[in-house]
Amino acid sequence: MDWRGRYARRLWLSDLLVLAVVVFGTQIAWFGLGSAQVSIREDSRLSVVSYWFFSAVLLVLWMWSLSLVDSRSDRVIGTGSAEYVRILSVSTRLFGIIAILAFLLRVDVARGYLLIGLPLGVLALLTERWFWRKWLTTRRARGDWSATVLLVGSEQSVEQIAAALARTPSAGYRVIGACTPGGRAGAKVRGTDIPILGDVHGVLGVLETMDADTVAVTSTDELPPSGVKRISWALEAGSRHLVLAPNIADIVGPRIQTRPVAGLPLIHVETPRYSKGQRVVKRAMDTVLSGVGIVVLSPILAIIALRIATTSAGPVLFRQRRIGLDGREFGILKFRTMIDGAEAMLPDLLGQRDSGNEVLFKMTEDPRTTSVGRWLRRYSLDELPQLFNVLGGSMSLVGPRPSLPSEVAKYDDHVHRRFLVKPGITGMWQISGRSALSWEESVRLDLAYVENWTLFGDIVILSKTLRAAILPGSTAA
Repeated sequence: MDWRGRYARRLWLSDLLVLAVVVFGTQIAWFGLGSAQVSIREDSRLSVVSYWFFSAVLLVLWMWSLSLVDSRSDRVIGTGSAEYVRILSVSTRLFGIIAILAFLLRVDVARGYLLIGLPLGVLALLTERWFWRKWLTTRRARGDWSATVLLVGSEQSVEQIAAALARTPSAGYRVIGACTPGGRAGAKVRGTDIPILGDVHGVLGVLETMDADTVAVTSTDELPPSGVKRISWALEAGSRHLVLAPNIADIVGPRIQTRPVAGLPLIHVETPRYSKGQRVVKRAMDTVLSGVGIVVLSPILAIIALRIATTSAGPVLFRQRRIGLDGREFGILKFRTMIDGAEAMLPDLLGQRDSGNEVLFKMTEDPRTTSVGRWLRRYSLDELPQLFNVLGGSMSLVGPRPSLPSEVAKYDDHVHRRFLVKPGITGMWQISGRSALSWEESVRLDLAYVENWTLFGDIVILSKTLRAAILPGSTAA
């Protein structure tokens, strides 16, 4: 159960090592090994302070700041962007405070020393934490270094929350059992391997016998008003934790605000907003990156076009009608990966599908695909012409998968929310399994993106897409 403390100590030691190298390395690179001094003009008694001392103080303050914002807390490690955001935010504030104090106290600190130290230190911290996260994710995939969770609530809510936790083992929640209304020990939660360990009123007794360090309440209808409070009182401080897991799926970030009202922790879920400012920022990123991408990749685009033209009959580019922002049609561009007239052959192949899902047609060995097309699809190179769609404004770099009109005809009403944003060259579906995803999972990922869009999230998806394109695995198609 002490994995939280052990992991935090490892992070503390590695943070210290990384920052010591950056801070003192920057000082040596800027001033050399001599005894450079910081001038304090307003006090003749403290006219000079050694940069060695100043760097040591900066190192202590930086480490203290990282602890102050709980950047090593088990609540932010392993998954999500909160860990990285806290590091970036507190580091920027620390250097801002130092700059303000230096100005007010008339302290002459070399600007180059600070301007190099801040970005280099942040980059080193983020890289170090990323490596630790990869290590932790590997351990958690085996069931180690995770919170052992006892779910408490109705069987339906337990099933839903358990499925959500199982989808993200990197979050570090390993379910070991459940307490349900009228639950009898020995049974299992419907559709899962999770054992039922008792009734919701016997949670405290189950905790005494089970090695669970976290109680997750999935629904409260079955508990008396004071039930959750009694459970929290009985948990050992620092050793066992209480989590309330409401059935609010795929809504995260700033849209959820907890506000105490009359002793009740009311959870406010704001409606998604797409302000002009957000759209301008996203469009600016799309325009710049797609323009740069077209220029940089133009030799590759030319080679691919030449290869397609010389190996099979038909046009180099494949144009198809897709549905985009606000349900409007647009023409998507792709490198042709199939023989000419492939769409006319589709009805004869519908019964032979062995991939994709009930809405999206995929075949592992599609006979219509050319030899060059197979290679282009595996590494997602057939989608590079969509950079021109992005530059023209009909698509975005990141967004939901662009839909065919025939697919849209099969959509349920709620799925149409994916048209609130432009479709993307890549998105959550691209980095989460591609053709191996079920239709329900594809929809869930697209809607989660629409509901929780952030610029930082787009950057993360783009970086993961690059990795997925280089190492496509078995789900690429």
